[in-house]
Amino acid sequence: MTYAQPRRAARPHSVQAYANIGLETKVLSASPEQLITLLFDGALAAIAKAALYMQGDNIQGRGAAISKAIDIVDSGLKAGLDMRAGGELAANLAATYDLIMRNLLLANINADPAKLALAQRLLSDIADAWRTSVTPSGQPAPA
Repeated sequence: MTYAQPRRAARPHSVQAYANIGLETKVLSASPEQLITLLFDGALAAIAKAALYMQGDNIQGRGAAISKAIDIVDSGLKAGLDMRAGGELAANLAATYDLIMRNLLLANINADPAKLALAQRLLSDIADAWRTSVTPSGQPAPA
């Protein structure tokens, strides 16, 4: 008796399904601080994908990745700011998130790797500061 070989095209879908389950598990078990870290990680990963798509001249992929990064920054990071309790710090972060989103948008419209790199650097700097502020000295950063 012979069996058909599994199709290779299904494998990436299976891998993606497992990755989604892993991410969902992380989100459901994460502290509020870890959720913010996951948002930073997701936005930075989307920007990295956009850079690869930009290098490969994949306009559709670039647009999708940049849209995902903008959505995470706007609907996740910026929306999560407590403007009343955060005062000047929250206002400055909101303005910086607006600048990041503007640079992402311009990077997409003009296929501008410099604008994409600037947005990545700004977001990475904030993410690093966040990780430093929520990680006890000598302890590994939350995953």
